[in-house]
Amino acid sequence: MEIIAILLFVSIFILILYGYPVAFTLGGISILYAFCFLEWDSFSLLPMRIMGTMENTLLIAVPPFIFMGIMLEKSGLAENLLETMAMLFGKMRGGLAISVVIVGALLAASTGIVGATVITMGLISLPTMLKRGYSPELATGTIAASGTLGQIIPPSVVLVLLGSVLNVSVGDLFKAALLPGLLLVSFYIAYIAIFAYFNPKAAPAIPAEEIEAFKQEDFWKKVLQAFLLPLLLILSVLGSIFMGIASPTEAAAIGALGATILTISQGKFTLQILREVARETTLLTCMVFLILLGATTFSLVFREMGGDRYLMHLIEQSNLSPMIFLLLVMIVVFVAGFFIDFIEIIFIIVPVVAPIFIAYDMNLLWIGILLALNLQTSFLSPPFGFSLFYLKGVAPPEITTQHLYRGIIPFVLIQLLFLLAIMFFPELIFVLF
Repeated sequence: MEIIAILLFVSIFILILYGYPVAFTLGGISILYAFCFLEWDSFSLLPMRIMGTMENTLLIAVPPFIFMGIMLEKSGLAENLLETMAMLFGKMRGGLAISVVIVGALLAASTGIVGATVITMGLISLPTMLKRGYSPELATGTIAASGTLGQIIPPSVVLVLLGSVLNVSVGDLFKAALLPGLLLVSFYIAYIAIFAYFNPKAAPAIPAEEIEAFKQEDFWKKVLQAFLLPLLLILSVLGSIFMGIASPTEAAAIGALGATILTISQGKFTLQILREVARETTLLTCMVFLILLGATTFSLVFREMGGDRYLMHLIEQSNLSPMIFLLLVMIVVFVAGFFIDFIEIIFIIVPVVAPIFIAYDMNLLWIGILLALNLQTSFLSPPFGFSLFYLKGVAPPEITTQHLYRGIIPFVLIQLLFLLAIMFFPELIFVLF
């Protein structure tokens, strides 16, 4: 029976790679295996498990955070931010690329949706960077890397889902992720500054006369408008969580309302925009919850077959140390991230390995941050990184896949080094506690 449980896991993984719908593959194949190999009494547990999942108040935070991200995408905020940041850093070599990273970080803290951020930044900043003489490699690498910061910088949908699966506080995950996210932004900026110093032609400064012309037209008013509203939104969401005023679910509602007010203030709000945002939010939320219900079914069948006990037995027999097991899980998640979305990884792989981490008495908060960083890295990694596909879809024809691959490699190396640093120095994530 334990071997059949492992076959269930493998067969689901193979079918997903073949392109079958994830939610129906998870639930359907699990039910089929249960029908063939389990007692009928096992089916009576399924409705209780599904209702237990649907009654999880923590998951109510998912739709408002998605709504907030999509609404901000429609607000035109990114354009104003990027234009203002470019002029603030324009005198520096690589200043435009640095401004892209900072804007990417602010959007990550405002939206938390990787695909939307990468596409938005690609449409707005890539043509500008190429027109100003930036190398295609640096331009594409910077945009793809900064666009994925939404995986780790709170509030992040990834962290909300990891919190629900690992059964840890989402507020604590947000606190733990804040410093690593900001340090990662700093490392990106440091790399760009060093690259621009040694390759000035690949990252030129903006002409001084252009900066002066921008400053003459209500410069500080533009800076205030570009920064004040998004910063207020970020502070209202994260500040209310960190200060204990609101739960992550309540803060998500604050964020959704704040994003709507911000869009109104930018003059971009219409009933058509509201319909589009509501439609996209509903589609994404339904996708998440269908996958979650399929994953709940899989988890029940897998455990009823003794799959979790079998894995524990194998690990005990192999005498793996906790760190070696953690390293193996990180490699599996990293490779899986090439082929399947982070939602599927969180709901398929993480529930299988979480009991083993608990048995090893490992800190699940630390595990959650490592998994989020790992998923972010796999999103960037050639040849199958999702962010690269998003960016290629909106890039001008002259941008080749080779440009994307060469440009992203330095950022992937930074990510991997940073992941190892958090793995061996876990105290970095507990500074705010």
